Amino acid sequence: MMRARFLFVFMLLWLCSVAGTLAQPPATFSNPVIAGDFPDPSVIRAGEDYYAATTSGTWAPHFPILHSRDLVNWKVVGHVFQQPPAWTLRDFWAPELITDRGRFFAYYTARRNDGKGKKGTLCIAVATAARPEGPYTDHGPLVCQEAGSIDPFVTRDENNRLYLIWKEDGNDRNQPTPIWAQPLSDDGIKLAGKRVEILRNDKPWERHVIEGSYILRRGGWFYHFYSGNACCGRGCDYALGVARSRKLLGPWEKHPANPILPANDAWQCPGHGSIVSTPDGRDFLLYHAYRRRPDAFNIGREALLDEIKWDGTGNWPSINSGQGPSTAPASIERATKEPEKEFFDGFNVAQLDPAWAWPMYNKQSAMVETGPGGYLVLSARGTKPAPGAQLLMTGAVLGWRTTAGDYVATALLNTQGLQTGACGGLAAYSHRNGAIGVAICGGNKVLVWRREEQEQRTLATAEAPPGTSTIYLRLTATGGELYRFAVSTNGRDWKELGEPVAGSFVEGARVALTAGGKPGASARFDWVRVTPSVAKK
Repeated sequence: MMRARFLFVFMLLWLCSVAGTLAQPPATFSNPVIAGDFPDPSVIRAGEDYYAATTSGTWAPHFPILHSRDLVNWKVVGHVFQQPPAWTLRDFWAPELITDRGRFFAYYTARRNDGKGKKGTLCIAVATAARPEGPYTDHGPLVCQEAGSIDPFVTRDENNRLYLIWKEDGNDRNQPTPIWAQPLSDDGIKLAGKRVEILRNDKPWERHVIEGSYILRRGGWFYHFYSGNACCGRGCDYALGVARSRKLLGPWEKHPANPILPANDAWQCPGHGSIVSTPDGRDFLLYHAYRRRPDAFNIGREALLDEIKWDGTGNWPSINSGQGPSTAPASIERATKEPEKEFFDGFNVAQLDPAWAWPMYNKQSAMVETGPGGYLVLSARGTKPAPGAQLLMTGAVLGWRTTAGDYVATALLNTQGLQTGACGGLAAYSHRNGAIGVAICGGNKVLVWRREEQEQRTLATAEAPPGTSTIYLRLTATGGELYRFAVSTNGRDWKELGEPVAGSFVEGARVALTAGGKPGASARFDWVRVTPSVAKK
């Protein structure tokens, strides 16, 4: 009797468990999976964890590293480099994370410092780490062709020999853009053997460039995913194609239906991604694209995810049936995209959130005072925050990526410590160093300012509210095109400053805290908040 009762209870619990499982809706996600400016994403899986790295350009720290447990929800957890390697000048592009025999590699592009006044040669280099999140040790450049070497990838050939794959940047000189392959030493940090061209731009849709290689082997074929045409900015026309070969060094056959990932009504200029396999054997491409809407270029290139299907005809892969980036919710094991939340930082922990960034030329410091009611002190230490420019309001800049063209940013500035001539402010700041902002300067002056093409000018001035030690600053962005500024003494009653300011030139925008006005200027912020508006359709 007791045994029968036990079996009955067990079966009842099992049925409840099954019913609960069946009642759960399938896990889904919608693009983008990483909102904001995260171009050229590379992704690997380490056990049950995923790690990605993306281009940082002239922002520091260099090459953000993101972590996810499900490919859908991501968080910045560190950087490949906190400080730039000594040989580099700028332009930290297209990192490629690789895992090989328990070690982790970051192959990357940077411009070499060729001396004062010189542009610098684009080189491919490598850094290694014992863990995917670092710390990474740099081993210096591998290849620096005269036209430039960019977009590295590493794979093994049919004989298990390690190869570096990269693009020669001929398009910078109105020349073809061959893709090269060259053997690597067994430890992956030196070139060895002969360089061989394996692919070049020779199809109409590719136009002046192919780049961004990712190669995988499946069913006796090497599949070479690559991007073609103009990658970036308002004139972009990027897309992704694929070629295949029985051997790594070719001959390669390009898919007659290329590009397999074109633009569509929702997303434009998709490409430059990498592929990762999930534990259940599905292959996913993580890549970037711009939204198809007016604020797209103010947000930047966002990271999207789509599954690669291998059920097409002729052993060719397909992505979303050739219809461009997916727009409908897609399914993925154990992943549901978390809704976007407002960003708030009260600076109550000892270290800055690793998603904060600053222009690499700024000689600045950012000190966080911890404890209840924590705050941030931002100091402009240098006298030349950018080449050839003495920037009044942006001696120090601390930026947070925006995820929409419509948002409200608010910061609380402590004015007690502002010296005469020193300014603290809130701005929309571009990766191209354009900016629009509001600042409070010692002496109780309020300025609305604009900086474009290395020229800064004041657009509006006012007297700061008297008799207060803290002032609220507010920036309201509309469509990535118009910016309005206001100040308040209590966070409720706001004084608008001047007319709305046009700012379509602020591309890849960050909401930025600023300190400037004079060398050594310092500003204290109690907190900052960014609230995205409902996204435009």
